[in-house]
Amino acid sequence: MRRAIDSGRPPHALLLVGPRGVGKTTLALDLAAGLACTAIDPATRPCRSCAGCRKVAHGNHPDVHRITPEGAGEQIRLPQVQALIGELALLPMEAPVRVAIIESADRLNPDAQNALLKTLEEPVGAACIVLCADDPATILPTVASRSARARLGPVPTAEIAALVVAHTALDAVRARAVAAAADGAPGVALALARSPDALLIRDRIARQLVDLVGADRRTRLEASATLMIDGAALEEALAAPAEAPVDPAPPTRRSSTTRAPKATSARPSRRPEPAERRRAARRVLAIWRDVARDVGMRVGDARAAVRGVDLLEELDAAAGMPLPALTSFLDRLDGSTAALEAYASPELLLDGLLLAWPRPAPGTRT
Repeated sequence: MRRAIDSGRPPHALLLVGPRGVGKTTLALDLAAGLACTAIDPATRPCRSCAGCRKVAHGNHPDVHRITPEGAGEQIRLPQVQALIGELALLPMEAPVRVAIIESADRLNPDAQNALLKTLEEPVGAACIVLCADDPATILPTVASRSARARLGPVPTAEIAALVVAHTALDAVRARAVAAAADGAPGVALALARSPDALLIRDRIARQLVDLVGADRRTRLEASATLMIDGAALEEALAAPAEAPVDPAPPTRRSSTTRAPKATSARPSRRPEPAERRRAARRVLAIWRDVARDVGMRVGDARAAVRGVDLLEELDAAAGMPLPALTSFLDRLDGSTAALEAYASPELLLDGLLLAWPRPAPGTRT
């Protein structure tokens, strides 16, 4: 990225791959700002203070284009890509090159990818196309092979905590708790820090999943609706504007039997759209993966490696869970995440996972 900014000649196509919230779009915007920056010394670009940098930051630079998934299916469709290709064929207005940022590029449908492929094979004009993908498996091999590639991995908790302290009003202790909950994704950590409700909702979902370890089938199935509602509330909280204020006061410590207040009623005023339901289920599955990981640490008697330290007492009830059953469940959880992206019913997936959530072995304390 530094070489591309210094030379002013980025690759025609760049594929950024990494977990959601790890910083792919942020890095793409940094590249766009660096190329649009008017600072004399290339080493200082992006300077963040010139007109070019400010326009990129405010989303109104004429040479920077962004497209995102749209519609009920949350896809990037052919008309969006065709409009983008038309823009890229024009000469840049202010920057040396036009930069197109395709967010959630793994949501490009086949027709859109094939249209994009023609542009990658026969570049037109001075342009750089940056594809940000959570799951590169959905990118056509012909598209991936014509793009320079960079993989962004999880960021260490200490670095995320320092970032949270620098950009929010949280103290070091709360920042580290937020960083641990983000599982290596700085974007998720900042979103959690900027929404006081998000951490409470996330904690409630995690506690309910742990409580369900020893529950019967009826109780598990009854919990499905509540989990979906909480997942939707968490999605809404995390989607709040970045400028939302952060409550600097630390939360009061709750006992293991105390629950956070409900963020919404059990009967929503309207049935959520399919895309909203998928996003809600996606949030629940992501938290479930973290909970299952901590259960595995507790089963393996590695308490020091548990990330959700507030759940240590509750995790004791899952200490008797058979490790092979937990491993099999994690595989099923990953498969359910893939099925959710393929438009499987979120409610049916959640019901199946609730019934498959392993119980402690007979004779163990619950």
